[in-house]
Amino acid sequence: MLPNLSLYRTHQHWMKLALELAQEAGKAGDVPVGAVIIDEHQKLIAQASNRKERDKDPTAHAEILALQQASQVLKTWHLNDCTLYVTLEPCPMCAGAIIQSRLGLLIYGVDDPKSGVIRTVANFPDSAFSNHRLSVITGVMESACRSQLQEWFVQKRHQSNLPSG
Repeated sequence: MLPNLSLYRTHQHWMKLALELAQEAGKAGDVPVGAVIIDEHQKLIAQASNRKERDKDPTAHAEILALQQASQVLKTWHLNDCTLYVTLEPCPMCAGAIIQSRLGLLIYGVDDPKSGVIRTVANFPDSAFSNHRLSVITGVMESACRSQLQEWFVQKRHQSNLPSG
């Protein structure tokens, strides 16, 4: 098998897991975002989904929860040899935490035109204030990630327009 094809299949494998986690979040009332972190041996060390609504916590984004979990597993906040897969481009809070963790590689599915600060609204990793140069791959399973989010928001809007009682 060609190395690039093998690598792409690996990225698809982990993004599919992130999408499954995102689906769980959506069913529970949270914006459907899922995150997975693997170590340098391609071993799963953390997985999380958005939990803001369930936990009543504004910091309970999938990326933050996965970073915390990975740091506990590895017993260090230095995640240099780790890869984070997330379905949606990280927001400012998550991007800051990713940069602070010295993450080795960030892979995300779809751009966030409202609050994505990796490449869309801003470019935190390449900014002067960033003390870590983050490697980034975008667009892995982009259409599946986009569809999942769009369908959830359509359903949410529909539910809020239904008459009560």
